[in-house]
Amino acid sequence: MRLLHTSDWHLGRSFHRVALLDAQAAFLDHLVETVRTHAVDAVLVAGDVYDRAVPPLAAVELFDQALHRLAAEGVPTVMISGNHDSARRLGVGAGLIGRAGIHLRTDPAGCATPVVLRDEHGDVALYGLPYLEPALVREQLGAAKARHEDVLAAAMDQVRADLAGRPAGTRSVVLAHAFVAGGEPSDSERDITVGGVAAVPAGVFHGVDYVALGHLHGAQRVTERVRYSGSPLAYSFSEVDHRKTMWLLDLGPQGEITASERIDCPVPRRLARLRGHLTDLLDDPALDRHENSWVEATLTDAVRPEDPMARLAARFPHVLGLVFDPERGPDEPRASYAQRLKGRDDQQIAEDFVAHVRGGSTASSHERAVLRGAFDDVRLDDTVREVAR
Repeated sequence: MRLLHTSDWHLGRSFHRVALLDAQAAFLDHLVETVRTHAVDAVLVAGDVYDRAVPPLAAVELFDQALHRLAAEGVPTVMISGNHDSARRLGVGAGLIGRAGIHLRTDPAGCATPVVLRDEHGDVALYGLPYLEPALVREQLGAAKARHEDVLAAAMDQVRADLAGRPAGTRSVVLAHAFVAGGEPSDSERDITVGGVAAVPAGVFHGVDYVALGHLHGAQRVTERVRYSGSPLAYSFSEVDHRKTMWLLDLGPQGEITASERIDCPVPRRLARLRGHLTDLLDDPALDRHENSWVEATLTDAVRPEDPMARLAARFPHVLGLVFDPERGPDEPRASYAQRLKGRDDQQIAEDFVAHVRGGSTASSHERAVLRGAFDDVRLDDTVREVAR
């Protein structure tokens, strides 16, 4: 059975205030054409269809068109909600839409209810696990703790129990939206840390033949059977080196992956991260190749140049980001406040603040737990508000 794995469309998202709807439409054209030309048997969309819980109307219209076009191809599609989506909104009409071969899985109660497809080798059960917010689904799933690992493990226990009751030789595919340990993140994914832990071990998914992941925006293998497709477009300059693709895989008669390849997605405009003195960036002929790219420029001038954005735009008309990182002498501080915070999560920043105001005395384990609980409560409040909107 030939599967096409994609995720993280983020319909309605912009790139540094540049609208991407036309680029997203071009990707969906490419997706439908890939389904047609590569004789795809099923399409897997592993969450974050939209960029926010209440997407703009133009994004909803684009999604509606995509559903009609996929249904017209007669190729089953399984789609789950991600942490950016409103599961309730995305799942409206799921029963009716399912009759057209588009199977929306947005309710945690349906984790163990697969879409069952059949080929010449028998059944393939496709289980859709929507994004599971631990505090909201813990009791429903019977998880031991309100952590990502626990709720995913509970959902997977239900999947394996259902699979055990199916005919021998039934192959299995799971769609999930999570941060799995070993994956490489970028700057454009929303933090899903709960209880101080964001990542779950890949072993949570043991016992199934393929796991189609969403959430991380770079295409990657966590294991041979556990993969991220990544986003079809770049949504931050941290993705400058990403190759944006979809996974095309053949699932063999014993559940083995007999073939796989990455299908490149259309690139609306290349990304470039440039660094140096302003005059060097303006004069260096080696940078000619970036003149039509979206550019983020980091200026290292000791003194901030006059009107740098306008001068950069004269050569790089699509410059979108400007960062100042002046070269410093040996006795000068090496990093700005923003640079010192880069790559640190809220918990780490809060603990550093406690240590700072105490003259170096770090937070106790009890205090760290209190801070972690406060951040989890804030995250949960934000999630509940989005669900209620």
